[in-house]
Amino acid sequence: MQRGKRRIAAVLSAALSSLLLALSFAAPPAHAATHNPVVLVHGISSSASSWNDWVANFAADGYTAAELDAWSYSWSQSNVTTARQLATEIQNVLARTGASKVDLVVHSMGALSSRYYLKNLGGTAYVDDFVSVAGTNHGTSTASLCAWLYTSCAEMQTGSSFLTALNSGDETPGAVTYASYWSNCDEAINPDSSALLSGATNVGVGCVSHTDTNNDPGIYEQVRAFVQ
Repeated sequence: MQRGKRRIAAVLSAALSSLLLALSFAAPPAHAATHNPVVLVHGISSSASSWNDWVANFAADGYTAAELDAWSYSWSQSNVTTARQLATEIQNVLARTGASKVDLVVHSMGALSSRYYLKNLGGTAYVDDFVSVAGTNHGTSTASLCAWLYTSCAEMQTGSSFLTALNSGDETPGAVTYASYWSNCDEAINPDSSALLSGATNVGVGCVSHTDTNNDPGIYEQVRAFVQ
């Protein structure tokens, strides 16, 4: 009788071992998500290539190519049109990566379309961290130089109807975590304080030129730590 029980136990043990082995081959352990994809939005008279240094830095810090999306758009058009295109771009990134949210890092005028997306197009549901780098958040007097040529530039003028609506009420809506990095000698943003956002973590980076703010290695380190 004991011999029979031992034989049954041995058979059951062998069957269980075989089942566990089969499951280990059939279902490899899932890998935890590493990073939110980073969508980078350039400013006026620029392109995705303005982010080349930071894209390389993110990659060196372990981000995959799929997790880095430096996006180009037609910068002369209305920031409202760009915001709608950005909404589509972010949905494409989420579908491609399987992520639920992105981190949105923007430069200069890119802050305007991105903030319009967050405030008016439901973007707060799809963005975890928002980083404005030398963003023209409250306009700049230098926009008068190109306002007569480009819709986007006219919207960037201090006191424009676009900016008045964008900055009415909550400047940092939703559960998004906001930061704004600004220079105290920014030749493109006048006054420099225009870059600040009410409700955001506002960080002065010292005297860095406008065109260098989104390729500066020191600012990158701060941005990288913020979105981590």
